[in-house]
Amino acid sequence: MLTVAHLTDWGLPTESAAQVVAELACNAVVHGRVLGRDFRLGLRVTGEGDGSGATLRIEVADARGDRHPTVPRPPVSDGAESGRGLLLVQALADRWGVEAGPPPRKTVRAEIALPS
Repeated sequence: MLTVAHLTDWGLPTESAAQVVAELACNAVVHGRVLGRDFRLGLRVTGEGDGSGATLRIEVADARGDRHPTVPRPPVSDGAESGRGLLLVQALADRWGVEAGPPPRKTVRAEIALPS
């Protein structure tokens, strides 16, 4: 996976971030795709050197700004084949959320604190 290669090159841990990217990318393909438009993935490290600790920010933008994801309530049953992606993102990320625009897009972001 390209994410793992980038994070390894940057000297960062990969396991949680790779799972978050996989879940957000899958959601973008299944729920956010419009014919002829793909999703966009962004990875960046923020907060280095400013005393706040470094954070990996993962952003997945898709073309369905009209569809905002929500965590399923109550949690999905054991036999369900889908519905766990955002539960995993919520468990693995320190923060996550959805940002609107620019139309027709939305960006789902997740932030993972990096070890010092």
